[in-house]
Amino acid sequence: MDKLQELTSRYDGLVIYRTAASCGPLLPLGVLLHAAAAGEASGRALVQDYAAFLAALYEAGGDLGNCLAEQIGTDDNFYVRRVAAGRPVTPEMQACFASELAYFTELTALDDATLRRMTGLPDTLPGYRTTPADLSARIPARLAQAGRYGYGEYARHPMFRVGNDGRILPILTPDPVSLSELVGYAEEREAVIRNTEALLSGGPAVNVLLCGDAGTGKSATVKAIVNRYFAEGLRLIELRKDQLCLLPEIMGRLAENPLRFILFADDLSFAEDDDGYAALKAVLEGSAAARVPNAVIYATSNRRHLVRETFSSRSGDEIHRRDSMEEMLSLSARFGLTVLFSKPSKELYLQIVHMLAGNAGLSLPAEELERRAEAFALARGGRSARTAGQFIAGLQSGTL
Repeated sequence: MDKLQELTSRYDGLVIYRTAASCGPLLPLGVLLHAAAAGEASGRALVQDYAAFLAALYEAGGDLGNCLAEQIGTDDNFYVRRVAAGRPVTPEMQACFASELAYFTELTALDDATLRRMTGLPDTLPGYRTTPADLSARIPARLAQAGRYGYGEYARHPMFRVGNDGRILPILTPDPVSLSELVGYAEEREAVIRNTEALLSGGPAVNVLLCGDAGTGKSATVKAIVNRYFAEGLRLIELRKDQLCLLPEIMGRLAENPLRFILFADDLSFAEDDDGYAALKAVLEGSAAARVPNAVIYATSNRRHLVRETFSSRSGDEIHRRDSMEEMLSLSARFGLTVLFSKPSKELYLQIVHMLAGNAGLSLPAEELERRAEAFALARGGRSARTAGQFIAGLQSGTL
């Protein structure tokens, strides 16, 4: 069997990485190998197959070795999931894994001249570069640290959302905010950081409610923490209020994942009859279906009590109305940690304004900057970190 036939046969025999071979540059590469090995394709058809492979490779960065290392290193398959979850694999599965990694290692060394010669294509066609990689060593080493790197989409993205169909989808343009950009509320933020670090270390982390005035940086704090600890295995999954009923199911899906997850509900509040209320209450109370050590709930709210209490809810002839109201209003108390972000003082507000102005390269005199910032806050209904950001954005755009 010549080299072309061997590469084609081994491509066909992929088991663990069979799905990987059906996407990215590997798919058109396989089509090209098959067409050349069969010897039935015309010269024009082979050129088109090569061009399709090259287009996919260029789109992925243009380096075959680097592309394969990334694709194989982040692939989500049954073998990777078993090993990451600490479940055993058979000797046959282990041998298959080693054989396929050896095959991909060989492919990373397949340069353009060799591929063209092997498939009978002219040297005048465009080329590509490749960086050989020892995937037989790299992939097992990465898999041994799956708790930091993850696999599949979780290896590529820090933040996710739940789609309308219940699937967990990556957020392709996540908020890049960093902890160093956030001014003030250091004590409040530190409490959330300590809890997150406990989650990452496998310690007793609790569910967290970040509540307080609008625009004080509650959501930014959560996202900045995820960005800070992404490399240590932290991911965020955001749910809308109407998706809270999916919490037990999502936790079940994450139970064997070696990463650590923040299930994030932003700007949360409930009416009496919200379906999400009962779902969140069950999870916070630790129902059997919601106890997983690698996930916690972080919620933000502009209300100290998450249930909106109305005048009508105080009336009625229910004998235990008071008990019912106390139960609803105590939902926030079921979080293990509640962190209050109060409206900033004038001093803190101006401190935030000065920091943002410096980052933006604005050079207004301090006295003028503070006077205009205070006037802007007054017009917007009060001081907040968000108001400070809007003020600086207005100065940058020339609208203020």
